[in-house]
Amino acid sequence: MESSLPVERKSFRFAKIVMPILITQVALYLVTFFDILMTGRYNTYHLAGVTIGSSFWVPVYTGLAGILMALTPIIAQHVGARRNEHVRPSVQQGIYVSVALAAVVFGLILFVFFPIIRTMSLETPVSIVAIDYLKGMSVGLAPLFAYTVLRSFFDALGSTRVSMFIILISAPINVLLNYLLIYGHFGFPELGGAGAGYASGITYWIVFAIAGVVAVAGKPYQKYELLHHWQLPSWPYWKEILFIGVPIGMSIFIETSIFSVVTLLMSSYSTEVISAHQVALNFTSLLYMIPLSISMGATILVGQSIGAGQSSDARKYSLLGISFAVIFSFIGIAILLGFREPIASLYTTDKSIITLAAQFFIFAALFQLSDAVQAPIQGALRGYKDVNITFLMGFISLWVIGLPVGYAAATYTGLGPYGYWVGLIAGLTVGAIALSIRLRVVQKRHDLSI
Repeated sequence: MESSLPVERKSFRFAKIVMPILITQVALYLVTFFDILMTGRYNTYHLAGVTIGSSFWVPVYTGLAGILMALTPIIAQHVGARRNEHVRPSVQQGIYVSVALAAVVFGLILFVFFPIIRTMSLETPVSIVAIDYLKGMSVGLAPLFAYTVLRSFFDALGSTRVSMFIILISAPINVLLNYLLIYGHFGFPELGGAGAGYASGITYWIVFAIAGVVAVAGKPYQKYELLHHWQLPSWPYWKEILFIGVPIGMSIFIETSIFSVVTLLMSSYSTEVISAHQVALNFTSLLYMIPLSISMGATILVGQSIGAGQSSDARKYSLLGISFAVIFSFIGIAILLGFREPIASLYTTDKSIITLAAQFFIFAALFQLSDAVQAPIQGALRGYKDVNITFLMGFISLWVIGLPVGYAAATYTGLGPYGYWVGLIAGLTVGAIALSIRLRVVQKRHDLSI
């Protein structure tokens, strides 16, 4: 790790790390987009089934996969401290944890999600498709979680372009499999919405296979000998992964699930309002890929700096992450305010939905800045391995402050559905301020420990 890089070189290094992460995140977003688009063109019932199935899948998967993100700061600090001999057992134990998490998710799907879907007030075809879609996704559970471990390994080493190339290769494969399995072309079974699930499950195996070959045979990674001296499960490694990873996973879960809850609370409004809300939420989710990618880059570079005992560099990378995110947030605000109706028109031709979505975009613009500050600070704190207080602050800001404020604003003021977005703005703002204070405390503590 270079300790004497000037700020200009640090900025270039940060951008070099973040750009592949951003491309990877956008590619993953587009995979989901094509799943919905291609299923929607097949049949409305199948689209509804896939939507219901994914609403169960996404928060649980992202939350539990977030546990494995603990490996990024763990490995990054080993690399920064030149403790390369600890990388191999960390990856091997991460694989064990990933298999255990896959088993947990499979159990949830089988014994919790399926019964809930069967008891929901859904039309029978929709219920069947939702269950079959989750069955298809289950085919790829183990490789998906195992790939998350290998991605954390690549990212911790700063090799974020590897994950980018793997996803760019796999995304067209997923679209091709969708084409074959949803519509039944070239002699393949016509599975409709369930085909999207099986296509994703098969794609996850392909992704894991490619990542595995690169991790074992790639020249930069051979020195880590990931397949050599394979260990049995070791509780000390599991303890470290879970101690850091569980708060990360829970933080991600509460962040993703809050939007699902807000959507459910808005179900009392008209279909047009709900659709407009979804349009605004979908586009802002795309914009969020930028601060999210910067956050992941901050975790890598701060973790490597701390591992190398370079507290000053960790501070500088934290500041760079916040600065980059804030700059891009102003660009996002300008896009949302300047092109509200054209953006909404990309999703629908319904004039009433376009008008409502344009109003939602005003509120979406207001929380861009808070989101831009909060995300990289979370990433920096993860690089310091400071995750428990971060989780608690996230929970309080969104669930204790944001949701009640949103409900009160929507119920007792003239804001109506926009009140929920006011609550999100309030919660994210409080979270950004609290996390900023926490980062300063953690940085001072590390300065004193050197």
